[in-house]
Amino acid sequence: MATVPTSAGVVVIGAGIVGNSLVHHLARLGWRDIVQIDKGALPNPGGSTGHASNFIFPVDHSREITDLTLDSVRQYQEMDVFTQSGGFELARTEERMEELRRRMSSAKAWGIEAELVSPEFVKEKVPFIETDQFIGAFWTPSVGVVDSLRAGTIMRESALATGQLTVVPNVEVVGMDVEGGRIRRVRTDGGDIEAEVVVIAAGVWSPKLGDMAGVSIPLTPAVHQMISVGPCPQLAEQEGEISFPIVRDMDTFCYERQHGADMEVGSYAHRAILHEPEDIPSIEQAKLSPTELPFTSDDFDPQLEQAYELMPELLGAEGAEMRYAINGLLSLTCDGAPILGESHVKGLWTASAVWIKEGPGVGRAVAEWMTHGYSEIDIQHSDIARFHPHQMRREHTRLRTTESFIKTYGIIHPAEQYESDRNQRLAPMHESQKKLGAFFFETGGWERPHWYESNASLLEEYGDRVMPREHEWDARWWSPIINAEHLRMREAAGVVDLTAFAVFDIEGPGALDTVQRTCVAQCDVKVGKVIYTPVLNAAGGFVSDLTVMRLGEDHFRVVTGAAHGMADRKTFSDQLPGDGTTLTDVTDEVSTIGLWGPRARDILSSLTSDDVSDEGFGFLSCREIPLGDVTVLASRISYVGELGWELYVPMRDAAKVWDALLEAGERHGAVPVGIGVYGTTGRVEKGYRAFGFELDAERTIVEAGMQRPKVKAADFVGKEAYLAQREQAPATVLCTMTVDDHTSASGRKRYMLGGEPILTRDGGTLTDGHGRHPYVTTAGSAPSLGKHLLMAYLPPEQAVLGNELAVSYMEELYPVTVASVDATPLLDPQNERIR
Repeated sequence: MATVPTSAGVVVIGAGIVGNSLVHHLARLGWRDIVQIDKGALPNPGGSTGHASNFIFPVDHSREITDLTLDSVRQYQEMDVFTQSGGFELARTEERMEELRRRMSSAKAWGIEAELVSPEFVKEKVPFIETDQFIGAFWTPSVGVVDSLRAGTIMRESALATGQLTVVPNVEVVGMDVEGGRIRRVRTDGGDIEAEVVVIAAGVWSPKLGDMAGVSIPLTPAVHQMISVGPCPQLAEQEGEISFPIVRDMDTFCYERQHGADMEVGSYAHRAILHEPEDIPSIEQAKLSPTELPFTSDDFDPQLEQAYELMPELLGAEGAEMRYAINGLLSLTCDGAPILGESHVKGLWTASAVWIKEGPGVGRAVAEWMTHGYSEIDIQHSDIARFHPHQMRREHTRLRTTESFIKTYGIIHPAEQYESDRNQRLAPMHESQKKLGAFFFETGGWERPHWYESNASLLEEYGDRVMPREHEWDARWWSPIINAEHLRMREAAGVVDLTAFAVFDIEGPGALDTVQRTCVAQCDVKVGKVIYTPVLNAAGGFVSDLTVMRLGEDHFRVVTGAAHGMADRKTFSDQLPGDGTTLTDVTDEVSTIGLWGPRARDILSSLTSDDVSDEGFGFLSCREIPLGDVTVLASRISYVGELGWELYVPMRDAAKVWDALLEAGERHGAVPVGIGVYGTTGRVEKGYRAFGFELDAERTIVEAGMQRPKVKAADFVGKEAYLAQREQAPATVLCTMTVDDHTSASGRKRYMLGGEPILTRDGGTLTDGHGRHPYVTTAGSAPSLGKHLLMAYLPPEQAVLGNELAVSYMEELYPVTVASVDATPLLDPQNERIR
């Protein structure tokens, strides 16, 4: 038995599927002196990997999770531990059938074979199912089960064979030492390990370990109930572990999965049963394992009854009994995504809240990230740096996971909002906005008005120009008032609350070098200039796009969106030179208010003595101006394609400035305008790209049509890759398309929401140079044009103006036409309105 070494190149804490995959891929990538520890015995140390049902359904509405899942399946297949069985997702209601049609869109977009089938089709493959219990199903032939313990052993042994891995089971971490902002050692009950790189891959125990280093890993251990009924005579004669497709009874939030002669039934329908990591029993205390807790039958009884209705002859067979029943622990997060990446403590990484279906894919991605600074699969939605301080609280995680647990098999609208733990961050003008009837969406904890009911009177004024949506799904979490506000902004002006912007100042002798190394655009500009810039990884993929203002020779202000703001802060922090240059987050000190529209200059000039003419205040410039008795930093920039400014106002004065702008704007026809205009309608009419939609680490500046004539001489992250990309023909091209006819087979008009596959006009599959199928990155109304617009990356040969294609929405084809194949906007292509 190995003893705890005194030092390591990297320590991986955890020997479940993620930890084992991670040591395998680190060794494969050339890491040396790898130490893996776990407090349990091998091959099953007692974590979630040991009791998980281990089936894999590949289709997810998230491309990131789907890619991780597909990569995991590939690795499982290479290890010969994957058994393909096929799988059904049943619908008992028409509402669920509509969701299964939406799943077909995701399957087509990600290139996964699937089809909608009848109850009779299901019966042919699962003869003991009752067809009168459901009306249809989603069939995925590539569903299967994996022996995750065997897979972990194979990967661990692969790393051991390199001679670079030391595995120490039955040793518990009791502390971690952080010095100078960097991890230095792991303390265990078997001795201390000096190391400057540590990865926490300990599943439900990860928060406890993170706390030892002052790092929040905001997940909660949650119960997933499952039982095993058998022996079932219908299964006893079958060969192997699984012979029938797995069934997910989606409307009862249950699944039925054969395991030899038993049928396993699992449930996500019960109440959320959450635990604290510190309260998980020890190995000695646990009857089965620390993550297999005593079964609470009262929580399961309703689901067991529904399972009997679906498979009465099987589950009720003579001699069949409940042979195994547990409350199994798994990891849940406040937003449903894994927690991956380097924490704010240098060298301390996490690979947590990962399920069996994503384990090897996550192991590979995190190992690549640790090695190269990026991974082949873009995992930015899972980055630990995404969390704002309030989201790191355990209370926030408990509240959100209590709400979201029941949604595991739920029908989740793309725009659906959480209800729990709201009102964490309120703009100074929040009370004013409530009086105006603001409908709030949350981003980064901020409550942002998406539209204002006070503008409902505009609906009659604009009539059908507001492009009303007939179908409830299309109109859920949306209002035609958004389009009315858009039209009023285009005609007069709109005032927009942008307080949710993440804002941080970089100051000191290395400020210029910091932003130059981080940003693609030239940042060595005159004081008072505004820079819009992509930010890349070393492979030349997007990690952000944002604006930078030069406020002084050694003072730059970075402004970015709330959703990705914390990750952007870490990106810039990682580039600080250590010469006294500082990064200060001023988000909570500065409110941002946008003012745009043809009357914006009239409104602003009525409130300031400063010269805000085009000659006196040019586009992409910024400076402090008086606004009444308040001094604000005004930046002339536009994300909606209209003349206007972003005004950076001290929080204490923001409500006053907000009211002054609305009052001064009223005589010019201005209205408050929500994020529905700023984030969607205004930007899609201008073809503006958005990070997390059109821009991600798997896209390039050239493919997005955002390259500029010259590349700055100064070095920056990703420059070498970007220069090479400029010399190559793009493998895919970002285009804007118009929907030509919205009429569905029912006669009602349907409006796409995003994520739908783009096909040939007759429904044929398209594939770009990356081997990907095109899908809608952004869908939104363009009220000024009277069109619904779709943005998508197309194969270069299809990226032709006027090309007629189709979009598949809820399993119906709608004709679309390519209207732009570069960054030229459909509205105001000469950008005259901005002037």
